Amino acid sequence: MSKRWYVVHAYSGFEKHVMRSLIERVKMHGMEDRFGEILVPTEEVVEMRDGKRRKSERKFYPGYVLVEMEMDDETWHLVNETPRVMGFIGGTKEKPAAITQKEADAILRRVQDGTDKPRPKTLFEPGQSVRVVDGPFADFNGVVEEVNYDKSRVQVSVLIFGRSTPVELEFAQVEKE
Repeated sequence: MSKRWYVVHAYSGFEKHVMRSLIERVKMHGMEDRFGEILVPTEEVVEMRDGKRRKSERKFYPGYVLVEMEMDDETWHLVNETPRVMGFIGGTKEKPAAITQKEADAILRRVQDGTDKPRPKTLFEPGQSVRVVDGPFADFNGVVEEVNYDKSRVQVSVLIFGRSTPVELEFAQVEKE
């Protein structure tokens, strides 16, 4: 049998715990040959807190763990009897359905992209009202015109002396209203 990707429903907030438990249980029962990767899909996000850049992790699918495995009675029971696991997603309770390889590849690619280049925690959109919190334009309100996620900069139209002036700022210098 070949290994396929399955989605396991875990208690929210316990995804990493379930992942560690599954890895431990697989080793304990000597089933390493029937299991592949076990992961919680996350990406790195950058946010400004107390004037400092902080990196943290954000889960793509809170409450879910991806498991690459060969499905049979023994492996099904091993996963289902793991503490804080509610069961598999898709198919029936007794015969879960695997996600397609295309879906799995898309998730794995997104995980890889998330670790390669962290994304900002706050997302901005053109037309959105923001308030400048830092720099020479502090306490000004403006409207987002352009967003550049690669450079973590945003172009904001600010009203200065009654005239609309475009100003380029870093994400950390503005906050949503």
